Amino acid sequence: MTTVKDRPSDFQLPPHNEPALDMLREAKNAESALILAVSASALATGAVISAGLLLFAWAYKPLVRIEKIARLEKLTALLLKEFKSKGIQVFPVIKIENKNPIDLFIRFPRKTHLFISIRSKGDTQIVYNEAREVLQVKRKDKHGLKIWNPCPLVELGDYEKWLDKNRSLFAMSSREATKTPTAKVLVLWPPTQAVENHNDHLYSEIGNMKILALRRKGTAFVIQSEEVIEFVRAWLAKYE
Repeated sequence: MTTVKDRPSDFQLPPHNEPALDMLREAKNAESALILAVSASALATGAVISAGLLLFAWAYKPLVRIEKIARLEKLTALLLKEFKSKGIQVFPVIKIENKNPIDLFIRFPRKTHLFISIRSKGDTQIVYNEAREVLQVKRKDKHGLKIWNPCPLVELGDYEKWLDKNRSLFAMSSREATKTPTAKVLVLWPPTQAVENHNDHLYSEIGNMKILALRRKGTAFVIQSEEVIEFVRAWLAKYE
């Protein structure tokens, strides 16, 4: 079956584009201690808490929450500015049971989808171990490599499977969910960077970009945060 049943009259997509951006800004501007205090009080008293705080503030661990939400806000704003006229739909912070949230799900309806995971491991370099098919973290002040767990490449593969099972959230047909060209993208946030001397066969060309394309549960592209807009532009151009 490749069609979607008629939407109920009250059907709504998950928060996306400007409403989601407003929620991100609200969550970023609220201090995490205040979020927890107000939320705990509200749960006890039945008071109403802002939807933005509930939706985004508890999605990430407290130590990374504010930085993560600030990064999501920045990228969401840039994506909307660049691609709003192209019909982009940007869905930040999609929660998945027992897994890290999908940081950004980007949809160009009937053209292409992108899953974006934003990650930072501090002042480190990221290395792909081909033999073991794992990402490793190399700290500049220490010897040796540490395996990156949970592996962002595996998570990105799981997100794609999740979409097929939960396509009704976006009123997608099974065909759109499974047949639409999809890019899985790991975005490294500075100062984290990928080492520059991976083997040549691990790179692919997307437009004018030469990008790490790592094969683990499908192919995932590894880029830096400043390359997101250029990558999305080049990827979209393939399917317009």
